[in-house]
Amino acid sequence: MFSSLTESQLNRVYKHCTSKKLNEGQLLFSQGDSVDYFYLVLTGKIKLFRESPDGREKIIEIIPAGEVFAEALMFLDQPHYPVTATALADTVVIGIDAKKFKEMLRESVDTCLLLLGNMSYRLRKLVYEIDVLTLHTSTCRVAAFLLENLPLNEDRFSLEFAKNVIAARLSIKPETLSRIIKNFRKQHILSIDGRQITVHDRSALVELSLV
Repeated sequence: MFSSLTESQLNRVYKHCTSKKLNEGQLLFSQGDSVDYFYLVLTGKIKLFRESPDGREKIIEIIPAGEVFAEALMFLDQPHYPVTATALADTVVIGIDAKKFKEMLRESVDTCLLLLGNMSYRLRKLVYEIDVLTLHTSTCRVAAFLLENLPLNEDRFSLEFAKNVIAARLSIKPETLSRIIKNFRKQHILSIDGRQITVHDRSALVELSLV
């Protein structure tokens, strides 16, 4: 997003940036707050979520280091954050003044195209996730999640998040997640040691992810 800006433009944006350190669980902004900044995650992870009327948390997205979020909101009149953002770990973010960056876009067609490409990718990703959540079983969602996190040509990885976070991301209850993982272990599809997952039968996971 920033690669096509000139040095002069970058300096102008830099003057209106702010860095913020967040402890694990610390709030960055709340749903309904006015949008003054969009953010780049330097280190750590940010959780974007909404709360249901009964107080349950629905995780919309988890933003890893190196990614930008809330950038599309700068194009709305009187924008407000549609989600709440908190740190999933000790995190450092850079806040970019949305109004000032919007002024930069008027001077850089290349940056506009990069921004549109980034937003289109995330839109496709969210549409896919909606499809998975509405059309597939809980077992399918868990299998797909494990496959997404399993590196190519490797059989093990570490879960980066607590089980309650993973369950909320997959729109299932924590006890449902635990039951599915237990069934996978019984079927010798995987084994688990703490947060370390070892997959013994990748093809079985692939098959389950399509159910």
